[in-house]
Amino acid sequence: MPERSSTPKIAFLDVDGTILDHGRRIAPSTVRAVREARGAGHLVYLCTGRAAGHIPEAVLEIGFDGAVTNGGAFAVAGDVPVHGETMPRAELDALVAHFEEHGLHYMLQSNRRVYAPASTQAAIKRHLATAQVDRVEPQTSPQAGFSAEPIEEAPLDEIAKAVFFTEEAGAVDRARAVFGERFHIVRGSMPLPGGSDGEIGLRGTTKGAAIEKVLAHLGMVPADAIGIGDSWNDIEMFQVCGVGVAMGNADPELQKLADEVTTSVLEDGIFNAFARHGLVSVGSLTTS
Repeated sequence: MPERSSTPKIAFLDVDGTILDHGRRIAPSTVRAVREARGAGHLVYLCTGRAAGHIPEAVLEIGFDGAVTNGGAFAVAGDVPVHGETMPRAELDALVAHFEEHGLHYMLQSNRRVYAPASTQAAIKRHLATAQVDRVEPQTSPQAGFSAEPIEEAPLDEIAKAVFFTEEAGAVDRARAVFGERFHIVRGSMPLPGGSDGEIGLRGTTKGAAIEKVLAHLGMVPADAIGIGDSWNDIEMFQVCGVGVAMGNADPELQKLADEVTTSVLEDGIFNAFARHGLVSVGSLTTS
């Protein structure tokens, strides 16, 4: 049985598919794991592709020591900004022109907000209205009320990340062919019924790069860090952290890139990973 670690560690947790069951549910053991680990002197950070203002309140209420957001474009330690990076306007204009030329639905993310054309917002709401798999109490689920600001209000000099989706299967590969030298482009994790979706940030802007900045700010080293996630934008997190842990619900090909695989998001995945590395006690899952 693993012993509780006496050396302070830091855990970086993806949100969608890792803490949240893709916007719907949070395992009670996840809440317990985060709070117990922090109570024992470890640090726990969010590490998400979401904009800071689009992290569900149900997640924030768990309590965290800081966050990497927008896929690594921003990071805070507590309330202290550690890193921030936005896209040059000319590069962003080229992306938007590509999205519109090829009829792609897209969203633009600033530090805290998300902006989208009306057609994109309508497409997402149609999907949420018809997706019934695993839906529980939709009025209170963290993603039930998706909202974005009108694209016309987007502060184009403050955009850090773009997300796109389409019914066309090859859209991500096409974007890489056109923009791969200038941007970091990964397959997205939107739970859509078909087609493809992608996330785009500046080349070099990754969760892993932001984690390195957080560790330097805190005076910690990669060996102190555990990264847990289920999405393709978590690869660099796995590479930087001393231990990279893929969720049991992650794509099998992504699991091969992690050091370890834990159980799935609703099967105590975070708790079991924390217990394995001594951030929580194994027996606390069954004790009150």
